[in-house]
Amino acid sequence: MFGKILIANRGEIACRIIRTARKLGVRTVAVYSDADAQALHVEMADEAMHIGASPVGESYLRGDKIIAAAKAAGAEAIHPGYGFLSENPDFVDQVVAAGLVFIGPSAASIRAMGLKDAAKRLMEKAGVPVVPGYHGEAQEIVLLASKAREIGYPVLIKARAGGGGKGMRRVEHPDDFSEALSGARREAKAAFGDDRVLVEKYVDKPRHIEVQVFGDNFGNAVHLYERDCSAQRRHQKVIEEAPAPGMTAALRKAMTEAAVKAAKAIHYSGAGTIEFIVDASQGLKADRFWFMEMNTRLQVEHPVTEMVTGIDLVEWQLKVATGEKLPKTQSEIQLSGHAFEARLYAEDAAKGFLPATGTLHHLKFPDAAPEGASMRIETGVRAGDAISPFYDPMIAKLVVHGKDRQAALEALGTALSQTEIAGSTVNTAFLAALATDADFAAGDVDTGLIGRHQEKLTAVPPPSGETIAAAALAASGAGAQAQSDDPWSALAGYAHFHTIAQRTRLRYGEDDILARVSVRPDGRFEVVLDQFSTGSAAPHPPAGTFSPYSDGEKGEAWGQRPRLARWPGHVTVFEGAIGYSFAVPDPLARAEEAVAASGSLRAPMPGLVKLVRAAKGEAVIKGQPLLILEAMKMEHTISAPHDGVIAEIAAEGTQVTDGTVLVRFAEQAHD
Repeated sequence: MFGKILIANRGEIACRIIRTARKLGVRTVAVYSDADAQALHVEMADEAMHIGASPVGESYLRGDKIIAAAKAAGAEAIHPGYGFLSENPDFVDQVVAAGLVFIGPSAASIRAMGLKDAAKRLMEKAGVPVVPGYHGEAQEIVLLASKAREIGYPVLIKARAGGGGKGMRRVEHPDDFSEALSGARREAKAAFGDDRVLVEKYVDKPRHIEVQVFGDNFGNAVHLYERDCSAQRRHQKVIEEAPAPGMTAALRKAMTEAAVKAAKAIHYSGAGTIEFIVDASQGLKADRFWFMEMNTRLQVEHPVTEMVTGIDLVEWQLKVATGEKLPKTQSEIQLSGHAFEARLYAEDAAKGFLPATGTLHHLKFPDAAPEGASMRIETGVRAGDAISPFYDPMIAKLVVHGKDRQAALEALGTALSQTEIAGSTVNTAFLAALATDADFAAGDVDTGLIGRHQEKLTAVPPPSGETIAAAALAASGAGAQAQSDDPWSALAGYAHFHTIAQRTRLRYGEDDILARVSVRPDGRFEVVLDQFSTGSAAPHPPAGTFSPYSDGEKGEAWGQRPRLARWPGHVTVFEGAIGYSFAVPDPLARAEEAVAASGSLRAPMPGLVKLVRAAKGEAVIKGQPLLILEAMKMEHTISAPHDGVIAEIAAEGTQVTDGTVLVRFAEQAHD
């Protein structure tokens, strides 16, 4: 076994690798950028080396700096994690040339599977079924459009390099092909440095089912069964599970045999995943699956496989990289129970899953799994850490295991309802809604499920009167107890003459809320909500009086003690998986609020102005694309919210922060 390894990654996967290395007695070296100087993976590792500025191109993608750090630290091997340089064959060559071991497959294997078009041609030769489509080298738009017509619409344009949904566009009609191709190419170039694409038939009811494979340097290869990753938004996975719901014995046999055949065809060593697209329109059948791509690395969702097989995949990676044979034969690898993984992201589900930033002022995960289930939390952040615009906005992976799918799904719902995050917009409520969706719960899932149910899944009910009252009491500062996280459980103190009610102002979205907090004769607090003053059309709870432990005569009682978090200028009250965040305005700062009115369009997230499609003085109509903002390697189109004339527009190449004015409109449109 290695004595010391360097982990060429960050966040939760770096922390995950450190835990297994520590278990095996292997010392670890972390690397970090400027933004990650105080990160959790830096704290956990035995040593840490600074490798550059915050942008990935100046740090985590600098293979020369990473190799230099490994040699300086005396590491024997480099573990790439996933993403960044994990599937870069040139980096593998450089690691080997430096006399170090790359904990992963050979450069030749990565090259064989690294480009989707070449990989599919290779799989066809190996007898593995592939999706009908064009996987050739020619990239002229006329040819690609012609191939799309031959394949038949709808088609899917996909970057031939990389993954994660980047550089991918679904096209329904020939008239939309050119625009979709341009967007896919730009996004692929930004994410992978390669703008070449392939065109495939779009499967009407696609299931994304992948098989975990593992090989060694002695020609052995096994599978560790399948995972279902069909629950996706923007072509990116949000909840994964193992085994796949509805999996038949015939399909499992055909799919796992094809996966092992694919791994052996390229003499694969280490952990890898063979991804298949499955046509589920007529149920899962053994002749309706096709090879999609291979990920020549550890997957984000690998914990669900570990949960149902009891195998530590990182431990296997380290053992195989040291020259050992696979620890188990195929017959020794058994399935047990069911597992789910939910990805907790800093993102706004209600706004099309826009990535978010912010400081995690409050971060609390469940203390334990429900009875009869097990749970693990994979995270690379702590309370007080910031979600940076430079990297993927994942906060954590919540992984649960139960005796069957129903038990595991119930454990997932319970765990999500007990997760508390405040300081950034997060997707916890969306995940909980998805876990309880009737189709998902029944296992009737495909890659279009979230899109079909998106409005329902992302809708958040308005806060109840009890929730608002709890926030008002916590924000009021009425009595010393109200400064704590548990003001309602304590007496305010005896008062012969009761104090005048203290007025407290909150803001929830566009709603201004006024509340009066006073002390009851029994010494407890009482909250009276006045009517809202509002700019929204959302339904509001009625004004009323709320008192904890009331006898019902003087007000409504809280049924249970509210969960909340106080953070600078805000209070967040948690109801199940929903976190209702209320701003607590500073009266002295009210004059500075919202200077820019509807005459401007602001950046919804930090990013780079990639492309500008309008000019100063141009008359535009509502819905017209004005510019493209690139954030976290994904493109987001910013469209005109109304008709108008452009008075000012950001320049291409401008780096903007959340809230930066991108477009200003003239007061009136010219005729």
